[in-house]
Amino acid sequence: MRLKLLRFCVVVFIPVTLPAIFWQARAQEFDTVISSQNRKAYTIADQVEDPQERRALAALFAPSLAVEKARLAEEFLTSFPRSWFLPQALEIAAKAFIDLGDYSQALRYGRQSLDLLPENPLLLVPLANVQIQRSLLAEARLSARLALHYLDEFAPPLSIGAADWPATSRQLKASSYFALGRAGITEALSLAAGERRRQLLKESVSLLTTARQLNPVDGEIAYLLGLGLLTSGQAQEAALNFAAVQTLSGPLQSKALEHLRKIHQNSGAGGTEDFQRFLKELSAKAHKHQEQLKASTSVATANDAARASLNYAGSESCRSCHAEQHHSWQQTGMARMFRAYEPASVIGDFSSKEPFYAGDRFAWTGTRLESTQGEDRFAYARMFKDKGRHFFEIKTSSGPWVRYPVDYTIGSKWQQAYATRLPNGQIHVFPVQYNVLHKRWLNFWQVIDPEGSPRTDVRTFEKFSSVTSYQANCAVCHTSQLRNTQGGGFEADDLEFREPGINCEMCHGPSSRHVGAMREGRPYEKPAAEPPVDFTKISSREYLAVCGQCHRQSAVRDAGPHGELNYWPSTPAFYPPNKSRPFGEFSRKAFYKDGRFRETTFIVESLQRSACFQKGQVNCGHCHDVHAKDAANNLKSLRFATNSDRMCTQCHASQAQKTALHTRHAADSEASRCVSCHMPAIMNSMLFRARTHQIDDIPNVARLERFGQEESPNACLQCHQEKNVSWLKTALTAWKR
Repeated sequence: MRLKLLRFCVVVFIPVTLPAIFWQARAQEFDTVISSQNRKAYTIADQVEDPQERRALAALFAPSLAVEKARLAEEFLTSFPRSWFLPQALEIAAKAFIDLGDYSQALRYGRQSLDLLPENPLLLVPLANVQIQRSLLAEARLSARLALHYLDEFAPPLSIGAADWPATSRQLKASSYFALGRAGITEALSLAAGERRRQLLKESVSLLTTARQLNPVDGEIAYLLGLGLLTSGQAQEAALNFAAVQTLSGPLQSKALEHLRKIHQNSGAGGTEDFQRFLKELSAKAHKHQEQLKASTSVATANDAARASLNYAGSESCRSCHAEQHHSWQQTGMARMFRAYEPASVIGDFSSKEPFYAGDRFAWTGTRLESTQGEDRFAYARMFKDKGRHFFEIKTSSGPWVRYPVDYTIGSKWQQAYATRLPNGQIHVFPVQYNVLHKRWLNFWQVIDPEGSPRTDVRTFEKFSSVTSYQANCAVCHTSQLRNTQGGGFEADDLEFREPGINCEMCHGPSSRHVGAMREGRPYEKPAAEPPVDFTKISSREYLAVCGQCHRQSAVRDAGPHGELNYWPSTPAFYPPNKSRPFGEFSRKAFYKDGRFRETTFIVESLQRSACFQKGQVNCGHCHDVHAKDAANNLKSLRFATNSDRMCTQCHASQAQKTALHTRHAADSEASRCVSCHMPAIMNSMLFRARTHQIDDIPNVARLERFGQEESPNACLQCHQEKNVSWLKTALTAWKR
C-alpha cells in the first residue's frame, strides 16, 4: 500500500505573538533567582535603540495575512541583518511561508532561526512536519524529538496564557509524536517486507497511539494511525480509528469510509445493509473510545513512582568513611559559598581609607573594567577593621553613617560579597563587592544588569527589602537545604537552611538511610541515581540536573509541598523538578547576537547545546572534579588542569595522534590546544572571560561576517587580532582543500 494524502499535520500553529506589555516592562535579569512569584511579563524591545527597527518590529507582531507577514519579515531581515530579534523575525518568516505552501523558504528561514535560538518547540513542531513533506526524515525526527524534550524542559512562554498552556502543550506534543510516527510509516512503506519494515510499523503505531491520546479530536492523527494498523495487519483496530475519522467533515472523511468498506468486504461480510450495521456499531465504539480519550487528557496523571520519604544526615556524617573526599570538599569554593564570619576568610581590602563612591559608573568590556565618575558622585561606603573586626559603614539618605558588622562572607575565589544579620534574623547583602582580579570594590549589579534594575541602586540597601535579602536572592544556590518554614516561597522572612555553603547532600542527596545502614553494617543494593548518588553510573542528563540546581540560570523555582526551595522531599529525584524559562525572555546582555551565551550563569544551558552532550553524553564530571586533591589551588576544579587536551582526547583519542595535522599549528603551541578553538574564552564571569561550554562550536566565518567580532567572537581572530574576516575566509578555505 502506498501512503498518499496528508499534506502534513500541524495540529497547532503557534504564532509569534507577545503581549502588549512586551513593549513596556523590563527583561528578566540574569544572575538572579527566578520563581513563579517574581516571573514578570517582559520585554527586550526596550533595548532596541533604532526607532525604525522598533517600528518594523512592532509591524511584525501585528496581525496580518501570511503573504503580508512574509513580506514584512523579509523586509525586516534585509533592513536589520544584525538585529537582536533575528530569531523571532526568521521564525515569523518560516511560519508565514508554511502557510503559503512555500516549504523551501520555510525550511531556509526556520533553520536560520533555530541556528540562533535552538530551544524553540513552537517552531520545531511545524518544521518537523514540513521536513517530512520534503522527505527529510532524519531531520524531521530530530526536530520532533527536540521539540518533545524542550516542551518538557521549558516553562510555558509568557506570550501564552497559563490557562491555555496545558492544552497547547498537549497539542504540540501530539503533533511531534505524529511527525515521528509519520516519518516511520513513510520509511516503512519504502521498504520491502522484512524485519526492519515490521519494526518501523510497530514503533510508528506506538507513537501515533500516544499522539492520539494527547489529541483525540484530530482526524489526521486517527487516520494515519488507522493506516499504520492496517498495514501491520491489525484491521479491526484500524477500523476503530477510521470510524472516528469518518464522523468528521473534511477531505479525510471519504477516504476513511473507503477503507472501512474494504475492511468490511475483506471480513467476508457483504451487502449494503450489513455494511451500514457494521458502520453503526463501529461508530458507537469509536465515539465511546474518543470520549474516554478526551476525559483522560483533562485529568492530571498520578505519579505512581515510589516516593519514600528521605532524611538528611548532614555533611559531618560523611567524614568518618570518606575522610579524603570530605577534606578536599572543604577546600572547594562550593563549601565556601557562604560562611559565618571569620577574619581569615575575608579577602576584600578593608585597609584602604578611601571610601567607595556611589554615582561612579562601571562597565565590563570583556577585556577590562572601565569606570567613570558621575556628576552625582558621593562617598557612600567605608570598609574598615576595628579591633580586628571587619565593618561596613553606609551613608544613609537622611545623612548619618550607620555601622554594620560583617557577619557572613559570600564567595572565596574570584569575588567576595559580604552580609550582615539584622536583629529580626534577616540577612542582607551589602551592595558593594570586592573583585579579586581587579583588586577593587565595585557595584557589581551595575556592571551586569540592564539599566534601571532596582539592585543597581545602592540606596536600596537601607530599605532592607527583598532586593538585598540574602535569603530571598542568594541562599538558593549558596546554602544547603533551604526551606520556608511557613510553607511559602522566597520571602525574606521564615527562610532557614540546614548548612551554609554547598554540602555533600546537595549533590549526593539525602543520605540518612545510607549512613544508618553503614553504621550498622547493613550494606544494601540501590540504583545509582538513588541517594547517595553514584556519579560514575548515572546518565548525563541526571548528572547535569544535579549540577544545574545552581549552575542553570534559567531554572524557574517553585516551593515544594513543605516549603522546600532548593531540594525535594522524596524520591525518585531529590533535586527540584525545575523547568527553564524560555531564553528569549532574558536580557539581551546575556547573549551574543549570534545566539551563543555570553554569561557563565548559563553554563549548563551552554553545555546542553553541545553535540558532546546531545550525542556523546558528556557530563560535568568528565572535565571537573569537585573532590580534586588540589582544590585550594585548582580554582576551576579541573580534572586535567595541567593538560587540557585530555578533556577532549579521553573521547576523541585519534586526534591526539595528529595534533598538528588537525590544528594546522605547531603541536606544542597554544593554538593547538583543543579548547582554544572549541571552547574559546568568550563567557563573562566575575569580570574575566571563561571558556564557552558549547563545546562543538568551531570558528564560524558566516556568523562573524554578519555580526562582527564584538557580537560573534571568533577564536581565530582572538589570537590573530591584526587580521580580518577576508583573511580568515581565505585561510579556512585553504584548509578545506
